[in-house]
Amino acid sequence: MDLEARKISFVQEFLRLQNEEIVSGLEKLLRKRKAELIEKNFKPMTMEQYNAEIDQAMEDSKNGRMIKATDLKAKIQKWN
Repeated sequence: MDLEARKISFVQEFLRLQNEEIVSGLEKLLRKRKAELIEKNFKPMTMEQYNAEIDQAMEDSKNGRMIKATDLKAKIQKWN
């Protein structure tokens, strides 16, 4: 069975669950496993990358390629 078929089968089985404790356990397991995978694949930025990001931010600021936090917040609120 390929991954897509396994996911569909899992979702169908999940939707038939009537036990809140099992659903909560699966939610907890999913969050934990996702966090573990993110941490496993996380690679810290090198100092060269860090300095390049700072240089780019300073260049963007100097050339007016920025958005005010209040404007960004207003834009985000329109997403809902």
